[in-house]
Amino acid sequence: MAQMPAKRRAALRAELLALLHATEAEDIDARIDELLAEVLEDAPIVAPLGMGLDDEDEDRRIVVTGMGVVSPFGIGVAPFWAGLSQGRSAIERISHFDPSGYPCQIAGQVPGFVAKEFMDGKEARRMSRSSQFAVAAAQMAVTDADLRISGNSEEIGVLIGCGTSAMPDIEQAAMTLLQRGGMKISPFFIPAALPHMPASQVAIQLGLHGYLSAISTACSAGAQAIGEAAEVIRRGEAEIMLAGGAEAPITAFSLGAFCVMRALSSHANHEPSKGSRPFDARRDGFVPGEGAAVLVLERLSNARRRGASILAEVAGYAATADAYHITAPEPDGYGAARAMRRALQNARCDPQQIDYINAHATSTPAGDLAETRAIKHVFGEYAYSVPVSSNKSMIGHLTGAAGAIEAAATILALRHSLIPPTINQEEADPACDLDYVPNQARHARLQLAISNSFAFGGVNAVLVFRRL
Repeated sequence: MAQMPAKRRAALRAELLALLHATEAEDIDARIDELLAEVLEDAPIVAPLGMGLDDEDEDRRIVVTGMGVVSPFGIGVAPFWAGLSQGRSAIERISHFDPSGYPCQIAGQVPGFVAKEFMDGKEARRMSRSSQFAVAAAQMAVTDADLRISGNSEEIGVLIGCGTSAMPDIEQAAMTLLQRGGMKISPFFIPAALPHMPASQVAIQLGLHGYLSAISTACSAGAQAIGEAAEVIRRGEAEIMLAGGAEAPITAFSLGAFCVMRALSSHANHEPSKGSRPFDARRDGFVPGEGAAVLVLERLSNARRRGASILAEVAGYAATADAYHITAPEPDGYGAARAMRRALQNARCDPQQIDYINAHATSTPAGDLAETRAIKHVFGEYAYSVPVSSNKSMIGHLTGAAGAIEAAATILALRHSLIPPTINQEEADPACDLDYVPNQARHARLQLAISNSFAFGGVNAVLVFRRL
């Protein structure tokens, strides 16, 4: 007789153990007869395995059961996915302030955000815009996951990434200092500006008493928050984690700072939708954006036990350092390549199994080229077959929130079997010669996908998601 598969053996063992709790002797006898038939005759299991009977592997596997998004396309997952899948640009002329004195005058701004729809108005006025985004995204994620917090709050943790959590508040405090003196600075400035406050405000507003932390690694922060949150669950410090990123950097202060670095695009002020053009020969810098994304993470066993809808599995994660430069990527992409390889090893899959790469691809000349080279290092000849695309072509670069919102986009691509395009692909760069899914979304069978996030200082973070 052929050896029974391991999962079926585990199912039979679980049912035998469950019989210990049965109260009727005749029920036990009948079920033993059925299980004997299963073992001796390889008959199908008569009763389905209960959702609460989990094998050990399901306690190690981490899944996503809810998502909340605040993006330049609007509030919620639906407008976010509609914009990405239709290949629309959400980038427009900056309206938060007059940008006319700057080389870059465009950004991906969140439209129609009303903080008091997600929290008390007084509380909202005391927190930064990025914290407001984080709370809103977390509220939506909890609702999407059908998560009951009451009575379980000590087992639910928060880990939110950001670059600088309160640029508008920092700018306002500096202006107050210069114009009116230091004693006129708002007493709420420090509590608003601390990098961990988006995470803390999520915990405060939702009443969560579990693990709490933050990651501040610039453009890798959102991705690292998700990857590290999965590890928090695996090591037993939380049953469920709310993880993601939030950023609201669109101020005159930050715009000027990035402009003097020559990091931003300056060629498309007259046509904002053309500003972000990853991998295109005429790319000249990134376009800033704002927003947040929060995912609900939990063990596969816990998700099944409570009957949650499973959106995807966090199959792999890794982070590495370039140890090369404070802003420039390592030109050949070796650090990024190491992160991708380690994430694939963590996911126990080969490069040829990856169906899609959601690229970091900010639309900078050096960054896009380095990422292209990194992909070639990892995937070899298969690099020319795997689709690669950049969400930043449509929403801009959300810095600390980028990794989280692109993780959400990757999961949606898996769920809908649709790869969002890289728009503004108009003039080929001979050095960037992969399949960047130009200008139109593409239907594809997707099972495994990578989401790349790379940051100033040489931080590389890679997530691997699997469709279940």
